[in-house]
Amino acid sequence: MDPRDLDQSVRSALRGLDPRNADTVARHLVAAGGLLDEEPELALEHARAARDRASRIAAVREAVGVAAYLAGDFAEAARELRAYARISGDESYRAVLADCERGLGRPENAIRLVNEALAAGPEEEELVELRLVEAGARQDLGELPAAALVLEAALGGRPTPAGLGHPDLGQLRLAMAYADLLADRGEEELAMEWYVAIAAADPDDLTGVSEVFSEDEDLGDDLVEEDLAAAELADEEPVGDDPESQQPGTSAAAGTAVSDSDESDDDFADVTDEQLGDVTDDDIEAEVAELLGETPPPVERDHARLFQEATDATPEQQPPTH
Repeated sequence: MDPRDLDQSVRSALRGLDPRNADTVARHLVAAGGLLDEEPELALEHARAARDRASRIAAVREAVGVAAYLAGDFAEAARELRAYARISGDESYRAVLADCERGLGRPENAIRLVNEALAAGPEEEELVELRLVEAGARQDLGELPAAALVLEAALGGRPTPAGLGHPDLGQLRLAMAYADLLADRGEEELAMEWYVAIAAADPDDLTGVSEVFSEDEDLGDDLVEEDLAAAELADEEPVGDDPESQQPGTSAAAGTAVSDSDESDDDFADVTDEQLGDVTDDDIEAEVAELLGETPPPVERDHARLFQEATDATPEQQPPTH
């Protein structure tokens, strides 16, 4: 880290420190500033290291407060930014302090801080931030109509997507918050009209509106995958309770074949034992032999006559043995 990368005003504030200590503090501050966007937690560690060496320097307390806010440590952010305001007299972080109250689950305190800041006549840039925090606090309280009124007033009253035009970043952020609110209220179609208008007015995607459209594409992909899975499931749906019929890949045609077979079995079930008569083991063996072509079809006669004829026959008349 090069201490010369620090703002000149900060370098001047560090001159009251021991040179070696000032150099170390400066390097930690440069590291913290470079890591804020990508790794705010690590940036916070560097800012805390600088605070341990120079807690009376306003810029150091500011660095800790901003890093803590971006890292989601709202309690530490509020403490450090209040300390910065006391040391420097700068009140420009009032919107951030109010948002820290939201982060700590105290939306009523956030609205009170916003009202105090509004009474002081803030500049336009801070006014946008205050209105965003106020609308968010109203949403936290479940006051969606009040939140909508705050954003609509900040957008000029009765805003429409077509009237967005080419606004500055502050107005774009207000419009983005309004579109998100509409989506939360279930007005997805109108919210999408706002997102489209914002995207057209924000080609550099400073508002992050492109994420909305990427989420829609992901949703579409998910729906396509669900349809494909449903189609595959329909092809693999088991037929009946037979485990063999429930193997993957069983088709509807196979199910039809099973059904036809069941119907045939039902036809045989209608035949009674009386209709079949008395069937002996000898009758069954004879029928099998006939099917195999081993004996000529039997002639209907009683068993006594059949035995008598067989014993009286001459050798030439004896049936062949097998």
